[in-house]
Amino acid sequence: MDSFFDRYRNYVVLLAILMAQIAGLAVQVRHNGTGQNTLDTTDPRGVRLIRLWGNAIVSPPERLIHWTKIGIAAMWMNYIDLGHVREQNQDLKKTVERLRLEQAALLEDARQGQRLQALLGFQEKYVYTTVAAQAYGSSGSDHSRVFYIDKGAREGLKPDMAVITADGIVGKVRDVFSHPDTAQVLAVNDPTSGAGVILESTRIRGILKGDALGRLEIVGILADQRIQPGEKVLTAGGDLIYPRGLPVGVVERVERDPDRDSFIIIFVKPAAHLERLDEVLVITSTEPRFSPEEQQDMATSESQKAVVPTAIKDQVKASVVMAEKLPGLIDPNLPPDQQPLHDSSNPNIAARPPQPLHPDEFSPGAAGTPVPETNTEATPKPQPQKPAVPPAAEGPGSTPQPQIKKPAVPPKPAVPPAAENKGAAPPPAEGSNPQTTPQRNP
Repeated sequence: MDSFFDRYRNYVVLLAILMAQIAGLAVQVRHNGTGQNTLDTTDPRGVRLIRLWGNAIVSPPERLIHWTKIGIAAMWMNYIDLGHVREQNQDLKKTVERLRLEQAALLEDARQGQRLQALLGFQEKYVYTTVAAQAYGSSGSDHSRVFYIDKGAREGLKPDMAVITADGIVGKVRDVFSHPDTAQVLAVNDPTSGAGVILESTRIRGILKGDALGRLEIVGILADQRIQPGEKVLTAGGDLIYPRGLPVGVVERVERDPDRDSFIIIFVKPAAHLERLDEVLVITSTEPRFSPEEQQDMATSESQKAVVPTAIKDQVKASVVMAEKLPGLIDPNLPPDQQPLHDSSNPNIAARPPQPLHPDEFSPGAAGTPVPETNTEATPKPQPQKPAVPPAAEGPGSTPQPQIKKPAVPPKPAVPPAAENKGAAPPPAEGSNPQTTPQRNP
């Protein structure tokens, strides 16, 4: 029996030659980037056809094997081998719950830290002594607004002490316990509570209390149009519980009192969050509390008290010595009504001006109206004559003085010749003070 090669030898040889020719062409021909086949061997982007054909023959079975492997592995891991996944899931759930609790605790601690920081800042700046406390519990009834704090008799708390926050007043201490160390606080919005308040701008006083619904209202005020919503309400300090000036809230609305026509009810929005209290301050003493700097200043002033009286004594001693050297206002030799202290007269008397030697109409004391010039020869004016000196009055050896008449014109009196008026003084003008000049004996 002939073999397959013997029977189809010609076809096999022909097929081998064709395959060799095709392989030779595939090695020589290149497939460039534009999709064309070329014989250019210098084209670096060209790929031989035999490589393309080999890739096209080998790639499909290789892809099939690869995706089959991936599918089998995924099916094994996600659907068959799940024994430990449940345990991991339980562990992850526990971790998530724990982290959520820790996150909530950290968030609450952060909020509490912020509240405590604000409360501490207010406590440091507040003038009165306070004790910080944590609020917890409640009365459990809608008709009573009572809660408890974790501070009691050991911290010095007593009934009727004011309880406040940084925002405003909260209530007052009702009962104090020592075992356990707690205290009961009556909120300000309780119907049995009360506080004296004053409106900030209108300065109207009233009584603050709570109603059955836990709302704050001011009663006992006459109708006044000046009261408007939004006005601030402060403590008045007259109840001896809440110090004066603490914020209470703002006026929410004003309504007429149904029981009394001329009165109104003012509903107040509280400044403090009375429904969600966490930390509060209890005022244990209303004595002013000073800062360390103020205390140091007070101690310095106390230490200098002994120095100040010494300086004052030195000043008093110096003033006494100065008073002894200077003239005083009290004369011990005079009666009280004649003391210089009671003398109201002017001690500085103005000096009179000196009299002129040759007065005229412009001299002080002369006549205000000048005499007009007239004919003195027609109407001579009589002149006053000096009285004659008796001979007995003249001393021995004295020369008698001649009588000199005053000239007719007052502005310029005539001066007698020196030979006739030797040793005599001219007469003064009319209306002026007479002036005398010293005479010399011949």
